[in-house]
Amino acid sequence: MSFLGFLLLGLIAGAIAKLILPGRQGGGWLITLVLGVIGALLGGWLANAIFGLDYNGFFSIQSWLIAIVGAIIVLLIYGALTGRRRSRA
Repeated sequence: MSFLGFLLLGLIAGAIAKLILPGRQGGGWLITLVLGVIGALLGGWLANAIFGLDYNGFFSIQSWLIAIVGAIIVLLIYGALTGRRRSRA
């Protein structure tokens, strides 16, 4: 996957992770991009270390699931570190 494809995957995965998590997460599109890319990297590393899975390409469902799960993990860690409390919707 190209660098721009990976950035786009991270941005979209970060946005989807923000939609999945309850409450309000701070940050604009730049924070979403950074956290999404970090989440995609973390998800790829964990998927490879635990299950032996790898990114297959931009349009692979496996790649999207790995990136979204990684982005959710990173958003939870980011929320815990910044002290933002999740509000009930």
